[in-house]
Amino acid sequence: MDTRTLARISGLALAAGLFAQAVPAVAQDAGAREKCYGIAKAGQNDCAAGPGTSCAGSSTRDYQGNAWKLVPKGTCTTTRTPAGTGSLTPIDR
Repeated sequence: MDTRTLARISGLALAAGLFAQAVPAVAQDAGAREKCYGIAKAGQNDCAAGPGTSCAGSSTRDYQGNAWKLVPKGTCTTTRTPAGTGSLTPIDR
């Protein structure tokens, strides 16, 4: 086996090990978070900001009512923005 092949195999093994460790951490954290609508700045939403948007970073206005961010569970409705507080459901803004 030449040096380049060994380096590629080592790199793939390292990447696979890092990915395997990261997945359980994300899955565990998901239960401790909730979607909070109306708190994201333009282009900083986590995903699916309603009609005309596709996913993360696609909101077009600050505090867009149908754009959400994941926040620690129980903190959404106390999160304040210049447009009002966050909501657990989409809001008309």
